[in-house]
Amino acid sequence: MNKESLQKIIDQAVSELHQGGVILYPADTIWGIGCDALQVEAVKKVYEIKGRNYSKPLIVLVANLQQLFEVVTSVHPRIDTLLHFHERPLTVIYPAVTEAYRHLAAEDGTIGVRIVKAGFCHELLEAFGKPLVSTSANISGEPSPSKFGSISSEIISQVDYALPAFTEKEMTGIPSVIARYDANGELDFIRFVQ
Repeated sequence: MNKESLQKIIDQAVSELHQGGVILYPADTIWGIGCDALQVEAVKKVYEIKGRNYSKPLIVLVANLQQLFEVVTSVHPRIDTLLHFHERPLTVIYPAVTEAYRHLAAEDGTIGVRIVKAGFCHELLEAFGKPLVSTSANISGEPSPSKFGSISSEIISQVDYALPAFTEKEMTGIPSVIARYDANGELDFIRFVQ
């Protein structure tokens, strides 16, 4: 696949996102469905497609620290260091969200955010220029899809744009590690995937 063709795919996905569409795309980990994190109606559609309970928050993907600070109010220095050195995809649950992203916060006011450092998903985030809501591309309760071929037709038929299968080549194929931290920057690993 040449760079020009790949750019057309990214441009199409970005166009759909700007119009409030939901896309099916390869995150840095597994296949996900997502939308512009600021478009509340699009976020509702993600919940509907997935059949997910609204009490279960979605995570947000960002391309860099600048985008992270659009979503969260602060980052503990220990977490800043961890983000810099941690090589595997890491979703961090931050204690407070900015006003613009309050609709994505959990009941306790926290929000999960992952910085995507490289690969196709990073390029997509860079091109979009804004945080992206993300959740695994499966009906709630079913296995998370690590390959395009394992995504149900029910999911594919409901999104506004499904990226082609070949874009998945840079995924890890496993969900990210999830960590929460307290006021002292002490980490509690909620999900640690081998």
